Amino acid sequence: MSLFGEHRVVALIPARGGSTSVPRKNIRPLGGTPLVAWSIEVAQSVEAIDRAVVSTDDDAIAEVAREHGGTVARRPAELATDDALVLDAVRYHLTEWRAEGRPADVVVLLEPTCPLREPEDVAACLRRLAEGDLDSVATFTEASLNPHRAWRIEEGSPSPFVEGAVPWRPRQELPEAYQLNGGAYVFFADRLPDDGVAPLFGRAGAVYMPEARSVDIDTELDLRLANLLVE
Repeated sequence: MSLFGEHRVVALIPARGGSTSVPRKNIRPLGGTPLVAWSIEVAQSVEAIDRAVVSTDDDAIAEVAREHGGTVARRPAELATDDALVLDAVRYHLTEWRAEGRPADVVVLLEPTCPLREPEDVAACLRRLAEGDLDSVATFTEASLNPHRAWRIEEGSPSPFVEGAVPWRPRQELPEAYQLNGGAYVFFADRLPDDGVAPLFGRAGAVYMPEARSVDIDTELDLRLANLLVE
């Protein structure tokens, strides 16, 4: 039996065409496969997910998505700008699907920029949401910089970012710190706040992902490094 019974679980993959840091990023090859296809293939490998939908404003991305078995949902141009919020596109599609009579009950948001996630990472988020009294779940990895080693600089003078922190303490003595890695955000659609900006909200849960699978592709260098890891 499905984790969520008769509820529909939809993976939504946001892939706009106007990336500026890495032009045409979402269809650039990673290990010979277009970046957006990695998320489609992961979604298709998770038993609990009913369909994988690519949200885009771009014809080339839509074509690649269909070639790799994804469904395409077109979003308006104003929801695909540099400063548009991904959650506004999510709300747009949820409203459209409800109007069409095929609502999504659980949303699995898979950003193409974290392509090395495994199906098990996504499945673990779904299990966490299904088994706990939660509204949303997200994947985390170790923080790239422990906040106890961060600094403020005010008028040219440095001071520890965390008051009382000793940045020179050995790593083993620092408190554990984690950061969101963009691997997956999973939440109940009807609990998504109307005006929130974050896909992690309400009673939230965390799923750990190792650093090796938490590559975030934001620059050309990131893409080169990811290709090296895949090779």
